[in-house]
Amino acid sequence: MRALYISFIALMFCPLLAVASASQITAKVDLVVVNKSESRLSVMRDGKVIKSYLIAMGDVPSGHKLKEGDQRTPQGRYILDYKKSDSAFYKSIHISYPNEEDKLRADALGIRAGGMIMIHGENPRSSLPPKEAQKYNWTNGCIAVTNKEMDELWKMIDAGTPIEIWP
Repeated sequence: MRALYISFIALMFCPLLAVASASQITAKVDLVVVNKSESRLSVMRDGKVIKSYLIAMGDVPSGHKLKEGDQRTPQGRYILDYKKSDSAFYKSIHISYPNEEDKLRADALGIRAGGMIMIHGENPRSSLPPKEAQKYNWTNGCIAVTNKEMDELWKMIDAGTPIEIWP
């Protein structure tokens, strides 16, 4: 009888746990962290990782983005300043690169810093399945996730959320 009672209680609370987990994933985050050496994007709230995603970056992922066309993803602290629902790569969230430091560096070197760095979905021209495409760096310096993951991020991230991009 006791085993039956425990089973009944477990069945009653399992749906509640599933709802809690789903709502945790779609709750707003207060920081996005990209670890380039691990090819990972993590969304955080109150100092805790809510979820982590495998990412694709530019063809030259090592080092900080210096100039337009160098195929690098910038490093540093930026703001996710706006969302673009009609992106060429599904949806996208813009990263505020270049910041003032990036602009000063580019000016001092006599080069263009570049811009339009985004977190975005899949390449619609890719013949690879989404999870397979994530194993390769194929962007021009952006941060790519699958379209399904982009839908999750879209719900969790508001314009104005900070992003830290680590080496």
